[in-house]
Amino acid sequence: MATKAKIGVLGASGYTGAELVRMLLRHPRADIVLLTAERSAGKAMRDVFPQFSPYDLPKLVAIEGLDWAKAGLDIAFCALPHATTQKVVKQLLAQAPATKVIDLSADFRLGDHTAYARWYGHEHHAPELQTEAVYGLTEIHRREIKKARLIANPGCYTTCAQLPLIPLIKAKAIDLDEIVVDAKSGMTGAGRAAKEAMLFSEVSEGFHAYGVGHHRHMAELDQEFSLAAGREVIVSFTPHLVPMNRGILSTIYVRGKRGRSPEDLHALLLKFYTKEPFVHVLPFGETPQTRHVRGSNMTFIGVAKDRIPGRAIIVSALDNLVKGASGQAIQNMNLVLGYPEAMGLEQVALFP
Repeated sequence: MATKAKIGVLGASGYTGAELVRMLLRHPRADIVLLTAERSAGKAMRDVFPQFSPYDLPKLVAIEGLDWAKAGLDIAFCALPHATTQKVVKQLLAQAPATKVIDLSADFRLGDHTAYARWYGHEHHAPELQTEAVYGLTEIHRREIKKARLIANPGCYTTCAQLPLIPLIKAKAIDLDEIVVDAKSGMTGAGRAAKEAMLFSEVSEGFHAYGVGHHRHMAELDQEFSLAAGREVIVSFTPHLVPMNRGILSTIYVRGKRGRSPEDLHALLLKFYTKEPFVHVLPFGETPQTRHVRGSNMTFIGVAKDRIPGRAIIVSALDNLVKGASGQAIQNMNLVLGYPEAMGLEQVALFP
């Protein structure tokens, strides 16, 4: 049997941490040797998530006082709250520089120190690592990810918007000043911590926009779209909360450039993603639903014609906990460790 990689999941008691454990248990080359959770330290994973009862998993431990060199991790997944990851990763890589870190928080996604301070309200605690981090949108930055020591996994909203838009931006096929992203997410995107605004009675039978005009994912979109375009790009982006557990659906409005029709944009996306295992472009005119990708690492993309000449409507869907977080993180782990990229991620979506 091939040697297995030693894996640690920091923040295993959250939704993305649990999703990492769920998928890693079926990964043929992963050995989960460390699970951390601050409030649940000392408990078994089954005590926090009963679905793990049949599996022999390490007990949850606190991060404080861990000897990272002794842990001997090949991969550390950080599924920790925003702003706590910076100090943890700095200490981890100082003690165990050979460990590869894949961070699922927003802490290392922005390469610009000024932009980070402006959007997050404080200076970065590990600026040297912020500069080193590679943005982990797998299909776009595959070459850089393979050589990285620290990977900043993209946000779920941003993954859903960037996968359909970046190929079109790179091809100079759309007007960069007329991009509108109207996005909807399920409840797990807000995390597992108790919040009054997330109570069932507060969100059930309702649907609302939030972070209007100032959502932090805007900085991530600006950064990556501007990088792809070679000039500043600022798009309109509005997120909405839907009372469902999983899923993100983005409805994106664009105008073709130099006479590019919606059919032309569809053909560009189809060609770009022909060999990609986790991005599927639907036949022209068809659009996806979140239920088509639930529980899978897939992103489905549809392109349709708008009634306004020259404009196209692009709809993309993914599972925010899988391709939008933990699944993409494992996809990046496979790249870093030289495993087949799709290993452990081949599950088909759950339906109904």
